[in-house]
Amino acid sequence: MGDLARVWDEALLVRLQRAAFSYLSEYANDDTGLVADTSRQGSPCSIAVVGFALSCYPVAVRNGWLSRADAATRTLKILRFFSQSTQSDASDATGYKGFYYHFLDMRTGRRVWRCELSLIDTALLIAGVLVAGCYFDAAGEGEIRELADALYRRVDWRWAQNGARGLSQGWKPESGFLHYRWEGYNEAALLYVLGLGSPTFPLTPAAYRTWQLTYQWEHGS
Repeated sequence: MGDLARVWDEALLVRLQRAAFSYLSEYANDDTGLVADTSRQGSPCSIAVVGFALSCYPVAVRNGWLSRADAATRTLKILRFFSQSTQSDASDATGYKGFYYHFLDMRTGRRVWRCELSLIDTALLIAGVLVAGCYFDAAGEGEIRELADALYRRVDWRWAQNGARGLSQGWKPESGFLHYRWEGYNEAALLYVLGLGSPTFPLTPAAYRTWQLTYQWEHGS
């Protein structure tokens, strides 16, 4: 602790950021680029963590933790994997309707644990995909931009409404849509923004108003 006490606040923050980023490198699969949900042996990939990794690669370049070429290679590996992975209603697919299962096998990318096709985790993944598409703007990085755009365009947000105005929390091939929907002010703000902005399957403004109606407004004294 004495050592840490002598480190300037900004330097300490950078040190913590670098340590946190190292997880994304240490626990990424060399072939698929998928990142493990936890550091426990045998942990599957969490698609949300992959989205965080994609968002962090530009930060790593800025801080000198990765070269731009290395970050682009890692990013392209992930985008190619998701672009080429199996999209179907089969129980062992990687995703369906442009969405992805919450947890995937690190090596094959197949669904594990009979988990749900997760809307919010897909949104976190797609947010990272779009960060990559915006950041890698050099002439030799065109494939990153093309794949990022294609992955976003493939997500069928309207299907995920399941006939209602709001969005379901998920879907399983064995039983269909989950009984719960995204309600109340929470991380689903990102989910609805991405859905409303979709160039292919956009949500209607009524979807956001429906979600907004479930806010629990409170007034502090």
